[in-house]
Amino acid sequence: MVSTPHSVPRFRHAVVTGGAGFLGSHLCTALLESGSEVTCVDDFCTGRRENVAHLADRPGFTLIEADICHPFDVEAGASGASAPPDLVLNFASPASPADYLRMPLHTLETGSAGTRNALALARRYGARFVHASTSEAYGDPQEHPQSERYWGHVNPVGPRSVYDEAKRFGEALTAAEARSRGANVGIVRLFNTYGPRMRGYDGRAVPTFVRQALAGEELTVTGDGRQTRSLAYVDDTVRGVLAMAGSELLGPVNIGNPDEITMQHLAELVIELTGSSSGLRFIERPSDDPAVRCPDITLARGKLQWEPTVPAREGLERTIAWFRGQAAG
Repeated sequence: MVSTPHSVPRFRHAVVTGGAGFLGSHLCTALLESGSEVTCVDDFCTGRRENVAHLADRPGFTLIEADICHPFDVEAGASGASAPPDLVLNFASPASPADYLRMPLHTLETGSAGTRNALALARRYGARFVHASTSEAYGDPQEHPQSERYWGHVNPVGPRSVYDEAKRFGEALTAAEARSRGANVGIVRLFNTYGPRMRGYDGRAVPTFVRQALAGEELTVTGDGRQTRSLAYVDDTVRGVLAMAGSELLGPVNIGNPDEITMQHLAELVIELTGSSSGLRFIERPSDDPAVRCPDITLARGKLQWEPTVPAREGLERTIAWFRGQAAG
């Protein structure tokens, strides 16, 4: 592994599970641009082929349709890479409430059996492994902001538990791999990420608000709108994940933006930036919806020399422009 001029670690061959998803597709792009060969593995339960269509003809890119809940191998005749993998990024999972509530058992299976199979792939080739966990591991937190030392406040049997506990189990499995086998593994806890290639109906706040504003519909704000989220633009999150990949840290390490925004303020900002005449409509808040969400990124700053750089206004403008382009196309 060598470093590129932009401090993006370069790997010979990176495997990205969930690589046709929103975040996974951006990781595939960044890795290819850094000079890595990339194998994207996705079962398309939520990922989309169009997310990686721009990579299809790029030298060094391979797309494999597979469900990682079943054992898989990127060198068993399916991958066109010239070298065995030296990085596995485990990003396969339904990630939005609309998806994991629709596919609860598949979400749990992906976080458990899928993570086990992805770890087995990394172990087979001696590759660095990074598991994508989530700020949902903290549940509805009683510590604010949330540091990696906080163990969380999670309802293990609520509707959201299929995602929360799948990710928490994935963390436990990854850590056990390090303790038991001395594996080169890491865990990132990703906070709310947004940007181009999000699906307008995936249920998350930014794409929902942008879609509604561009259509002239009322923006549906849950609860009283005072609950907070910390929004990281996708380019910042990708840099953080790749910085973790290039390190030897186990983690977990928070990757997120420590600047909080209320859901009402976010909705009003989207209306302003789109020039929409939409108003707000307050609806019932989902079960176990966290009241606050804000990362302590001291560890990422100190150990990875990473922090977000894209302001919310700029990131939202880029995201809105992409959604407009999709509508026009």
